[in-house]
Amino acid sequence: MISYSEKTRHAYTGTATTIDVFKAFWRGMSRHKPTLFFSIFGVALARVFSIIIPIYYKKFFDILTQVMSVDARVAELISIITVIFGFNLVVWAGYRLGTFASVHFQAKVIADLKQISFDYMIDHSYAFYANNFTGSLVQRVNRFARAFETLADRIVYDVLPLFFQISGVCIVLWFTNPLITKILLVWIFIFLSFNYVFSRWKLKYDLKRASVDSFTTGVLSDAVSNQNNIQLFTGSKFESGYFKKVTDDQATLTKFVWNLQGVVDTVQSLLIFIIEFLLFYFAIKYWQQGIITIGTFVLIQVYLVGLGGHLWDFSRVIRNIYEAFADAKEMVDILKYPHDVKNLPNAEVLKVPKSEVNFEDVGFSFNKERSVLLGLNLKIRSGEKVAFIGPSGAGKSTFVKLLLRLYDVSSGRISIDGCDISKVTQESLRRNVSLVPQDPILFHRSLLENIRYGRRDATDAEALEAARLAHCDEFALSLPTKYDTYVGERGIKLSGGERQRVAIARAILKNAPFLVLDEATSSLDSHSESLIQDALDKLMAGKTVIVIAHRLSTIRKMDRIVVLEKGKVIEEGSHDELLRNDSSLYTKLWNLQAGGFIKDE
Repeated sequence: MISYSEKTRHAYTGTATTIDVFKAFWRGMSRHKPTLFFSIFGVALARVFSIIIPIYYKKFFDILTQVMSVDARVAELISIITVIFGFNLVVWAGYRLGTFASVHFQAKVIADLKQISFDYMIDHSYAFYANNFTGSLVQRVNRFARAFETLADRIVYDVLPLFFQISGVCIVLWFTNPLITKILLVWIFIFLSFNYVFSRWKLKYDLKRASVDSFTTGVLSDAVSNQNNIQLFTGSKFESGYFKKVTDDQATLTKFVWNLQGVVDTVQSLLIFIIEFLLFYFAIKYWQQGIITIGTFVLIQVYLVGLGGHLWDFSRVIRNIYEAFADAKEMVDILKYPHDVKNLPNAEVLKVPKSEVNFEDVGFSFNKERSVLLGLNLKIRSGEKVAFIGPSGAGKSTFVKLLLRLYDVSSGRISIDGCDISKVTQESLRRNVSLVPQDPILFHRSLLENIRYGRRDATDAEALEAARLAHCDEFALSLPTKYDTYVGERGIKLSGGERQRVAIARAILKNAPFLVLDEATSSLDSHSESLIQDALDKLMAGKTVIVIAHRLSTIRKMDRIVVLEKGKVIEEGSHDELLRNDSSLYTKLWNLQAGGFIKDE
């Protein structure tokens, strides 16, 4: 039998490469190629004319040193200044075009990348979310989008301009003085090579830092989510100490990474000092020999200052790019990892004419040491109401998760009306099952929106009628804005019993042929339970019902009671039939009840 953890244990091991990150970004970019073109074109236009302008500075200073009449000199200078002014207008227009196009492009792509991430991540399995911090996952999506913004800015505003700057400067200087150009090219090669090699080596620490950052966020989110537990168990000092250790580890790694950047800055400063000295030396030497003019000397210095500024920032650019890849890689790892539970390419839509369920030799295991279900064979007839009971860990909740295909079986098959549920779409399967969980979790939306989630195309009148049948009116009408009241994150503004009534209202509204009740009245007081029971009786009419029971008094009227122990069916029958056997587990559990609840053995 293949264990479930064996299929999922490599889910979160990063395997994404730089190419994978580019492919993921391209998925978001591909719909916005025209704005990408205008963004690059505008910046390229500006950079080309920025390189041409210093040539006219050269002419300007050469004219100042030439022997000619004042009027002729002024006319020439005015002509040059006019050209420079016009070229600067082109530079201004190019940058404005590139900026506005880039703003539009990035905003649209970021939205698409977030949507792609959400759509893929939301379809991951129950096991995926059980093995990941929620806060960490949210941060991965946000950092993925921010990583694209960083990468786009660095490429459009730094890498491409630097490419045009180096190419243009070298072309112009080659026709001015080839030797100076060769010296500059060798220096640029050394400078860029050092930055590239060092940044590649440093990448592993950037990746580790991104991972530690996500872990820290996950720990913080987990602590905030468990704030009530921390107070109840007086765990403030313990959690504070644990979080301090996590942040101290993060600070140590962050300081190390920043110190590495300090090494880069030190070497860069030395290299820039060397090239400035060399170019000054040769420029002065050639000027003394009459090989170059004062204008050429100015041209070289203007180019050197501009190039030095761009190259000084190059390490920052490389660092930002690698950090962006490190941030994006965490999300791309998730996008690369295939869904554990997925539809077959030719999956059909489930049709339920009879609502009959059949478990055939079903086995399920989380790992080799923990088998939850072992060769389960069970048939639930159409319209039958079946309750499942048993000690903790017997497999009751797993039975429901397998029926809903939140997990795939390790062996055997589950069929509905003869159709293997692994061969139908997950959406059509779950559309035919209404679940009332023991601890319902609600969206931070209005109460009415949460009820309508059972059937999102329902009218207000239909949703309100379902709420009335579930006796939600008793608390909803006393809320500040009644059914338009927001219920808080996870429904925290409502009590457990109120959330359970909302879940029952959803099931009433959904009206699916299968109904699964996971101790649906466990959070209700006796008065509320008596009211809800009538609604549940009406809801169960004509449906195939599966009840997970912890309180045996709620299942006496079931058609059949299935007793599970250690993943196997050990007894089944009606309440009266099972009680006739004094040595049965059901009888023992019944006798061990206190207030209707099972005591764990």
